[in-house]
Amino acid sequence: MTQPLFTLDAILAATGGKASDVSAKAIDSISIDSRDLGPDALFVAIKGDRFDGHDFVDTALANGAAAALVSRGEGQNRIMVPDALGGLVDLAKAARARSRALIVGVTGSVGKTTTKEALRTVFEAAGQTHASIKSFNNHWGVPLMLARMRETAQFGVFEMGMNAPDEIRPLSKLVRPHIAVITTIAPAHLEKLGSLEAIARAKAEIFEGLEPGGIAVINADHPQIDLLLEAAKAAGVGQVVTFGFSRGVDWQILEAETAGDRSFATIVNGNERYALAIGVAGRHMLSNATAALAVATLAGVDPAVALKALAGFGPQPGRGQRIALGPSEKPLLLIDESYNANTASMSAALEVFGSVSAPSGKKMVILGDMLELGEAAPSHHAGLADAVRDSRADAAYLVGPNMARLGEALGDGAFSRHFTTVDEAMPEVLATLAYGDAVMVKGSNGVGLSKLVTAIKDKFQQR
Repeated sequence: MTQPLFTLDAILAATGGKASDVSAKAIDSISIDSRDLGPDALFVAIKGDRFDGHDFVDTALANGAAAALVSRGEGQNRIMVPDALGGLVDLAKAARARSRALIVGVTGSVGKTTTKEALRTVFEAAGQTHASIKSFNNHWGVPLMLARMRETAQFGVFEMGMNAPDEIRPLSKLVRPHIAVITTIAPAHLEKLGSLEAIARAKAEIFEGLEPGGIAVINADHPQIDLLLEAAKAAGVGQVVTFGFSRGVDWQILEAETAGDRSFATIVNGNERYALAIGVAGRHMLSNATAALAVATLAGVDPAVALKALAGFGPQPGRGQRIALGPSEKPLLLIDESYNANTASMSAALEVFGSVSAPSGKKMVILGDMLELGEAAPSHHAGLADAVRDSRADAAYLVGPNMARLGEALGDGAFSRHFTTVDEAMPEVLATLAYGDAVMVKGSNGVGLSKLVTAIKDKFQQR
């Protein structure tokens, strides 16, 4: 019989909760969404910005939840705690305390989710692995992911994000990673942080949760590397490992090239040389994969196993996924980068798109606002003009108030069109696209370009 995620007694011991007519003796999954429940689920009624989970407890139980963790309300199959989110954190602490897994924490301005997924791919080739899903990397996502980790896991990978200072520190202290990865530092969340140095200091909070003797793995390809190295030293990090294209790093990327939707490089670590190949285009993707190779090796995974796993690693939905729609002889090539964007990821995506050829038609980019850049937003958007030109796009459709600045920088003419919202842009974009074209969609998630991606798929996918 498979060991459950938590017994009821373990839940009560971890949370100090009181059970009210709970019939289940164990739970095997945890959810905060009444519509998405795993087997023998515990529904945790956390209060979010838009919804209060307590309003959906009855729905969750009706949908098959074994019990609900609540801080108010009466009824059967409820476990009462002072605060539901606090109870979830308690379960996360309990899951971490019993775990013998090698734990990795990942943060950074760009590439967190891709690096986390690359690590998941590598570790799954070596043993039982638990990893964060999607981008569940905030004050509720991290404890939810940690609480879901089974006692039998051999590896755990957790993504940690932030919008302001003092947000990663408590997450890292909860996860207590053995290895902490910082993918890079780039202009993101400038609205609340104000400078790249402040962003670096906020990301460096991950070092404060490292287990004694833990390892920091840091991308060196940015001006804030010295700040991160000093922060690691101040936090008492036992070992610091660097990676990137820069000279003198511990894991150096050489001979990088992209061919179609694959990328290749030689990775040098001391006297060892590794041939790295991945199923996704871009120098930035090679950097993420190199981080995964370095971490896996530090974790004791055979490099040959890691390299074989990475060879099958491909782009994630909304993060460079290439989709051929329609007839094979003349498809519409859709590159979906709609999940998120800042200046670094936008420039990288445009660079990759520059190497893409349309199957038989024109090339188009659809770019949405990069959010949370504060007062610097206009200049950062305007500063993308050269990257757009270098992408060899035949047309640029720009969505969002700040993208108007990019339109101005590109100059007058028929090359670019600006729209305030996705809904405003959608009719013209769909009417302009045709089979044989190549189109890249890139913007911050809050702009809603995923709606446009869905509409393109619906129109051009042959059924």
